[in-house]
Amino acid sequence: MDEATQDAWTGTVRAGYAGTGPAIELGALLTGDPGSPTAVPDAAVRLPLSTLNRHGLVAGATGTGKTKTLQLMAEQLSAQGVPVFLADVKGDLSGIAVAGADSPRVRERAATVGQEWAPFAAPVELLALGGRGTGVPVRASVTSFGPLLLAKVLGLNDVQTSSLQLIFHWADTRGLALLDLPDLRAVVTHLTSDEGRAELRELGGLSRSTAGVVLRELVAFSAGGADAFFGEPELDTHDLLRVAPDGRGVVSCLELAGVVQQPRVFSAFLMWLLADLFADLPEVGDVEKPKLVFFFDEAHLLFADASDDFLEQVTQTVRLIRSKGVGVFFVTQVPADVHPAVLAQLGNRVQHALRAYTPGDAKALRAAASTFPRSPYDLEELLTGLGTGEAVVTVLSERGAPTPVAWTRLRAPGSLMAPAPAATADALVTASPLQARYGTAVDRESARELLAAEVTGAPTPATPAPATPAPERPAPETRRRAPDPERHRRAPDPEPSVVESVVRSSAFRSFLRSAASAVGREIVRGAMGTSTKRRR
Repeated sequence: MDEATQDAWTGTVRAGYAGTGPAIELGALLTGDPGSPTAVPDAAVRLPLSTLNRHGLVAGATGTGKTKTLQLMAEQLSAQGVPVFLADVKGDLSGIAVAGADSPRVRERAATVGQEWAPFAAPVELLALGGRGTGVPVRASVTSFGPLLLAKVLGLNDVQTSSLQLIFHWADTRGLALLDLPDLRAVVTHLTSDEGRAELRELGGLSRSTAGVVLRELVAFSAGGADAFFGEPELDTHDLLRVAPDGRGVVSCLELAGVVQQPRVFSAFLMWLLADLFADLPEVGDVEKPKLVFFFDEAHLLFADASDDFLEQVTQTVRLIRSKGVGVFFVTQVPADVHPAVLAQLGNRVQHALRAYTPGDAKALRAAASTFPRSPYDLEELLTGLGTGEAVVTVLSERGAPTPVAWTRLRAPGSLMAPAPAATADALVTASPLQARYGTAVDRESARELLAAEVTGAPTPATPAPATPAPERPAPETRRRAPDPERHRRAPDPEPSVVESVVRSSAFRSFLRSAASAVGREIVRGAMGTSTKRRR
């Protein structure tokens, strides 16, 4: 790019990223030779908060600075009152809870982009999937997880996925709550047993051999330690939308480093969170700033070996959750890792360096370069020569149009660019208001106990009292929880003289609770395509 073209493009970038509304300050334009670029501090590269719900992509090879970009964006969002959810796959994002360490190098880099660097610590909630790691345990019931997500986790083919949907349907019609994996294994075992053979025949299209395959996959899945991820108390996704008393958004950081041996679990679990948020939140349309920004790290795991039905529902959820005020950023190495139908929904892009060591890498590089708006850059050359902490950026402006492509030096995060010290992390978990709600697992009566009682003819055991105080919940019509296990036990038609006693009975109250939760359950599972009445 010659000097005249460069000067003209600098003016274009300066005007293209100018705005009046609140925004994330990403960095400053770089000009000159790729080997020794010069930053232009007055050509700021900004991401408007009003377009964050148009979703985005942060991509780049390992070691190019993607994690620090997430940290930079998260702490600025928090400072402007926007709650953030971070999937911490490598275990190094907890440092956002600690003010960064001052150094001449940090201040020198900050000065080149016009940043007045200062230490910054965000209000952070540390979470851990299934309690594996440092954080408040996060779980989901098998019922609310749904058959489509679970089929992806188990690696089932299309026929086996359909069979799993029939199994869920049978459990629903019987009022059997599927709270954890032992519950689901008990249902499948029952359907393949001598006692359940007749009921298996009533489920058209479900063969005993296929049910056996599903059962074997569940056993292997549990043997790998996945039991910890499912159960109660189930996370209320409204807890991800909290704002601290000082007005800053809470950063919910879900540690996933301890579950790297179960990659499908955490990718599907993150999709469950999105589906649950989609079901819960009201329509708000375009807003000045989002209600939540969700960073989906290692996004390629979500799309690997996914069925067409699953991909359709992921695309639908990403497309529609925009109107709920939620922004989703997919974080991965190359854009091709994200399914094309989803990639088309991502209006904001921060592309770190790409490598072209193989023919496949070169093809991915050409594809990535071809998707940017026109610019004077030779993007294939530029993308392979970017330094750490540099990126090629294009986002949606405040009026919704793509901004000019900008070679950008990103700002330095104000928080600690390393994991939080163990003592600090432990103190955060201990002081968390969520620890009392979710810290202790609860095993109430569900499908496993009810089926065992039916086979033996023994009376149904009483539901044990929860080990922790029940958390406050929103109104029943807004929550989608697992069903009460007593749904199948209907009170007999009472004589008029005993109506009052029946209404006061625990069985009648249990029936009313389960009826309400069954309706809610169908709504949330419809968001992932498991309810034909809710398919769009």
